[in-house]
Amino acid sequence: MRASAVHRALESEITAARRRLGAAPRVLDVGGGSGGWAVPLARSGCLVTVVEPSPNALATLHRRATEAGVAQAVSRLQGDVDSLADVVAPASADLVLGHGVLEVVEDPVRAVLALADATAWGGAVSVLVANRYAAVLVRALAGRLVDARRVLDDPDGRLGPADPVLRRFDTAGLIALLEASGLGVELVQGDGVVSDLVPGGVLEAYPGAAEALAELELSAAGRAPLRDIASRLHALARRRAPSG
Repeated sequence: MRASAVHRALESEITAARRRLGAAPRVLDVGGGSGGWAVPLARSGCLVTVVEPSPNALATLHRRATEAGVAQAVSRLQGDVDSLADVVAPASADLVLGHGVLEVVEDPVRAVLALADATAWGGAVSVLVANRYAAVLVRALAGRLVDARRVLDDPDGRLGPADPVLRRFDTAGLIALLEASGLGVELVQGDGVVSDLVPGGVLEAYPGAAEALAELELSAAGRAPLRDIASRLHALARRRAPSG
């Protein structure tokens, strides 16, 4: 797993789960596509279940897992977050990923509840979402000022009805959504804080620039207000056992 802030957070969570359980952590990747997260997690020693609506993506996932030598550790289920309870047992995963899910579902509140219900007590939910303010800045810097204002003013951070993204989040809104489902938010950080802004030519022109950018990205990921303008927001939230 590459050393991005998101991967480091997941590695830390997996290590803690392995120590707590004394066994391989069970990971559920909802909307996991062709295995961009699942295959590296399986290679790190996790048992991964991917729930994905596209049969083509599931076929690619199987091929990638086989090539990586982890096919036995990756299970594939066709479905989506709206039907999650039909294909996955409640409280069955130690870590649940919902990356790129909440901005495209019709009901994000229902989606978070489904992710939380699939999480074992003491386990964690990891979500990665599109950031409203990054979308504003990108369009403004490109000279698309009217579009930037639309994203800023729209309640869901959309360009309009034709926008394929149904909503974009800010930090406060993401935290409120997760906490409303009973999850305890333990981490919010940025993904693509500065790395998405630096032109590729800069990295090619200066020796050591790629390494310096990676270090800067990791340092900026957890620092507000830089975190709050990242291309994506990442949150890790805990499903805590009920008191009493």
